[in-house]
Amino acid sequence: MSWLSTSIMARKGVAKGVEGARHKITIEDQGTFHYVYGPYATPVLEVEPGAVVTVETHDAFEGAITEVVDNPSSLLNFPFLNPQTGPIYVKGAQKGDALAVRIISITPRGPQPVGTTCLLTEFGGLVATGDTALLNPPLPEKVKKIVVDEDGVHWSDTLILPYEPFIGTIGTAPQIEAISSLQPDYYGGNMDVPDVAPGSIIYLPVNTDGGYLYLGDCHAIQGDGELCGVALEIPATVEIHIDLIKGHGNGWPQLETEDKMMFIGSARPMEDAARIAYRELVRWVAAETGQSEADAYMLLTMCGKVRLGNMVDPKYSLAAGIEKKYLK
Repeated sequence: MSWLSTSIMARKGVAKGVEGARHKITIEDQGTFHYVYGPYATPVLEVEPGAVVTVETHDAFEGAITEVVDNPSSLLNFPFLNPQTGPIYVKGAQKGDALAVRIISITPRGPQPVGTTCLLTEFGGLVATGDTALLNPPLPEKVKKIVVDEDGVHWSDTLILPYEPFIGTIGTAPQIEAISSLQPDYYGGNMDVPDVAPGSIIYLPVNTDGGYLYLGDCHAIQGDGELCGVALEIPATVEIHIDLIKGHGNGWPQLETEDKMMFIGSARPMEDAARIAYRELVRWVAAETGQSEADAYMLLTMCGKVRLGNMVDPKYSLAAGIEKKYLK
C-alpha cells in the first residue's frame, strides 16, 4: 500500500487525496507572469479540490539568458525575477485552511541546453549584497548553460550530476500584501528547499478565499543553501495534484514525504528561520502524538534534522523535520 493512503492529504483532504478533473496551464494560457505573491491578480484557473493540473513554468530569468556570453545584469530587470505561473483558485478554500499540493512530476521543457546557472552582481552567499554591505568589488558575472536530460545534469564531459528536480518557489497569496516572488515567508514563496520534489506533498496556509496558488522557479539540482544565489534553473512542465484541508490551521508551510514530516521557516537571521521551523514542528508532533510540547521538544533534540533551503534571498529558509518512524 502506498504511503499516500496514510498521508494528511488522504486522511483530511476534502477529496481524500483522490485525483479528480484534469487541467493544463500553458505558457500561452498564462500570458503575463507574476513577480509578486498577492490576492489581487485574476486567477488563471479555478479548480475543485482533487484537481490534477499540468503547469508550464519559465526559468527564474523568464528565458532571458540564452548564451554563455550573455551579461546577466544587462538582460535582467531586478527585482523582476522568478516569474510565477498562476494564481490557481481552489474552490472552497478559506482563511485557516490549507492547500495540499502533491508534486507528481517535473520535466525539463524547451531546447537544449535547458539549464542555466550564473554569477550575478551582488547576489549570493559568499559575496557582498545590498543586505550585507561590504567594500569588496563584485565578482565578475559568468553564465553556464547545461544540458539536462534523462541521464542527468551534464556539468562537463567527465561529470554528470543526478537530475534531482524540485520547485524552488511555490506558495499561496498573503491576505493583504503583495510580496516579491524572490522572498519566502509564512505563505511559502521562494523557499528553495530541495525536498519540495516529486513524491512529496506540501501543505500551504490559506490566507484569502481561493488560496491563490502560485508556482515557478524549478531547479534541476541544487546544493543546500543555493550558495551562489542561482541553482540550475530550468523551464519545466510540472504536474501537481491539489486538495483542500479545512481548518488545518498551520501558520507556516508543512512538507510531507514517505519517510519524513517537515516544517519550513523563513527569516533573517538564519537561526530565526530554524526556530520558526522547529517551533511549528514541536507543536505538530505534540498534537499528533498526544505527548506534551515539553516532551516533543526534548524528542526533537534527540532526532530532529534541519535542511538548509536558501541562504541568499531577502529571508533565509530552513526545514526542520523528523522521521515518521519516531512518531509511532
